[in-house]
Amino acid sequence: MDSTDPIMISALEHYSYCPRQCALIHIEQVWDENLYTMRGRDIHERVDEVSGHDVAGVRYERALPIWSRRLNLTGKADLVEFHEETPYPVEYKSGKHRSGHHETLQLCAQAICLEEMFMVAVEKGALFWHGSRERREVVFTPAMREQVERASEGVRALLGQSSIPPPVNDKRCALCSLKESCLPAVVAEKGRSRKAARELFDGD
Repeated sequence: MDSTDPIMISALEHYSYCPRQCALIHIEQVWDENLYTMRGRDIHERVDEVSGHDVAGVRYERALPIWSRRLNLTGKADLVEFHEETPYPVEYKSGKHRSGHHETLQLCAQAICLEEMFMVAVEKGALFWHGSRERREVVFTPAMREQVERASEGVRALLGQSSIPPPVNDKRCALCSLKESCLPAVVAEKGRSRKAARELFDGD
């Protein structure tokens, strides 16, 4: 993938969670399955069929293609509710409610795209966790929007250098579907060994 190509909105969540994960997926095209990704794929197969309908004055559009030329983003929104002329993005997640900002970042990026496409302010959206059937409304703050811009710049720089960052090798790795491909403990140990060797010879 070239750094001038549009950035997938999903890459922002990957980058926010772990830059190495983002690089493995979007540069090396690595994708492994675990229980969480299989659940997520099952959920998105249900919402990824393009459809639209009206209920009680609200328009519901599923699998809506969205983009931002300003941030060079592209993607597909799971669900966008149109309350009169105002879009309201809803992002579906598998499992139960989690208190993380990575999903919120992705949702805010969708709002920024919708604002540019429809030329209206999109101040709120929602995350829906399929496992616990919980829906949480998210208000898009200036700080959140700034995080989206920084993440977009970070992903663009990552794609431009076409190199894979070192593993974080922390608690995030336990739930990552790419753990077997990433080998965080092995790579981190090799890095420590090389550093120790350099320090040994530099000391001489």
